[in-house]
Amino acid sequence: MRTQCRVLGVSTSGFYAWFQRNPSARSIADDELAEIMLALYAQSDDTYGRPRLHAKLREHGFLASRGRVRRLMHEYGLVGAHRRRGWVTTTQRDGKGRPAPDLVNRNFHPEAIDRLWVADITYIPTWSGFLYLAVVLDAFSRRIVGWSMANDLGKQVVIDALDMAIHQRKPIGVIHHSDQGSQYTSLAFGLRCKETGVRPSMGTVADCFDNAMCESFFATLECELFGAASIQDPGRGAHGGLHVH
Repeated sequence: MRTQCRVLGVSTSGFYAWFQRNPSARSIADDELAEIMLALYAQSDDTYGRPRLHAKLREHGFLASRGRVRRLMHEYGLVGAHRRRGWVTTTQRDGKGRPAPDLVNRNFHPEAIDRLWVADITYIPTWSGFLYLAVVLDAFSRRIVGWSMANDLGKQVVIDALDMAIHQRKPIGVIHHSDQGSQYTSLAFGLRCKETGVRPSMGTVADCFDNAMCESFFATLECELFGAASIQDPGRGAHGGLHVH
């Protein structure tokens, strides 16, 4: 021990005084806070980063600075989930369909449920290739009211998602807002909207703000669910209901 103290440039008596000293009140408080943080982190399936973990602590009545939360996360090796890297195009245009007018104009604040739905498609990486997920989200409740999955980006995946939403909600005159992908501009999708009384609406090309609500849902889904499960567990998140938090 004396050799180690000499190498480190500390006195032997100083080391033993530090080693035998009782933990400080600050250290005890850090240990208690870290225990709570570990429990909240586990509840999030190891996905929460510093901002959400800090917010959850405040929700439960535990006050701690952002710097303190960041320091304890580093000490305990807690790392938040990040959005996956890579890019796959899900918006395909074939020039054959006819886009619907924009009935929303970026006003995503309807006065009640089933007045405005927003829709989009994302992809899920699996061992056997990409699985495509189409969703229909109610803008008022922020709840996914319809969804469907397929191995390709054909029009049927968005029709199936629309059919689920219609079956569950039975809306009257709801607006269905999407991008101008060929799946949504297809004749089959347009006819299905006409048959069910759904009013199709589409944003402008290459403008993410025209469908920002659905994009935000996918960002959360990909980061906290698909990003956490990664390709090691390709079936995760493919079953059950989906809800925006």
